[in-house]
Order: sequence, then C-alpha cells, then structure tokens
Amino acid sequence: MAWIMDTYSMSIGYAEPGVVTGKPIEVGGSLGRNEATSRGCVFSIYSMLKRLNRDVNEQTVAVQGYGNVGYHAADILHDAGATIVAASDSKGGVYNPKGLNPRDLAAHKNETGTVQGYPGADSITNEELLELECTILIPAALDNQITERNADRIRADIIAEGANGPTTPAADDILYDRGKYHLPDVLANAGGVTVSYFEWVQGLERYFWTEEEVNSKLQGIMNRAFENVWHLSQTEKVNMRMASYMIAVKRVAEAMLLRGLYPQ
Repeated sequence: MAWIMDTYSMSIGYAEPGVVTGKPIEVGGSLGRNEATSRGCVFSIYSMLKRLNRDVNEQTVAVQGYGNVGYHAADILHDAGATIVAASDSKGGVYNPKGLNPRDLAAHKNETGTVQGYPGADSITNEELLELECTILIPAALDNQITERNADRIRADIIAEGANGPTTPAADDILYDRGKYHLPDVLANAGGVTVSYFEWVQGLERYFWTEEEVNSKLQGIMNRAFENVWHLSQTEKVNMRMASYMIAVKRVAEAMLLRGLYPQ
C-alpha cells in the first residue's frame, strides 16, 4: 500500500495519502486499523449482550480461527472479563473450560506454528469447537463452516461472524428457527472497512486521530448499525442477515431515486 501511494504521489508531484488505505502508520495509515475488524465484531457482541441484558463477565467464548481477527477478538473479550474456552487454527484447536490466556496462546502459536499442544488444554478439532458448550461462538476462519449438517448442534447463544461467509443460507434458517442470536458478517466484521474509511478521511484532511478517537468513532458506527438491523429484524420477523440486506438494498434504491438517472 505504501508503494502504491508512493507511485501515485510521484506521478502527480506531491504526496497523496488518501489514494489508498491499509498503509503503514509512518506514511499515513490509521491507528487502530490492525485490530479494527476484531474490535468491530466485539462491539457488535456488546450491543447484543446489552439487548439481552447479559454481562460480558458471564460469557464463555470459542474462537474458530486464531489469525489477526480471531486473536484480537479473543484478546479484547478476555480483557473485558469474558472467558475464552477454546480456540483453533488450520491444524486444530485447544479447549479448557476454565479459560485460556489469549496472549499466552498467541505466543505459543508463534513459537510452534499452531495453537495445538498449548499446555493445560485438551486438543479438539475445528468441527468440535463449533459445537462446544459456550455462550458466544466467533467463526473467524473459513467460509461454509456452519452448514445444514451441523447447525442443529451449535450450542452457543450468540454467533458473531468474524470471517466472511462462515454460515450457509440453509444454516441461517436453522439457527434462526432455533432462536440463536446471529450477527452476520456484513454487520459484525465491518470494522475493518470502516476504519479504512477513517484512514481515507484522515488522509484527505492531513489530520490524524488518536487511537482512542478511532475506536470511539468505530463504536458509534457499529452501535448504530446494530440497532438499525436489530430493529428491522424484530419488526419484520426476519433474521439479522436478511435485515442487513433489506437495509442495504433500501439505501441504494433510495439514493438512486433521489439522484435520478443521467444521462437519460
């Protein structure tokens, strides 16, 4: 991203940090960008917990996928008081109902190449992790992980999608019919692109925000998005993903009508 910015800047004769996002901090990137997808996912979880009148300190969390999104989500929730009971990567997972330390687990993965073998935890498969007894499940790995084959065995109350497309349409219907609280990817993992937008705005202004400002602005946007989707899902009796799509299509359609068609 720095090279792309530099190439464009050289061609126009002056530095233009707003041309692309995802840049290093030193050349106009945004503070908070690295954890933004995870933090946005956690903000969505907080909004759901508030709606359900539940305390984060009472939650048990399983995270499928211990890369950037999964690790930071686990770390943020752990610091907030939740208990991380399981985590996995492409080679398998680990489980301890008494809790895992996300930072220690990340250090173990960096040293060994996998979360497996973490001291004091039992080995589990990625499939077993999805069906664990927990209150929050964060699929943050691959797509098509929750399907019609295992959706009826998901025991978590809240499913917050950190990955893109981890749940199939058929599984969506099963989870909704079972009364699960499902935060779809289009809502829950929007933090990354939102902070990319923040980076663009900062680049255009040549004025850069503190990490606290970035996180605060992100929380405001994620909270409003959740409330809009939640309200529509309750009003129209549809799942959260369908409510998200309904809002998105309505906004585009209204904008097109207001702008008109040019040229005719």
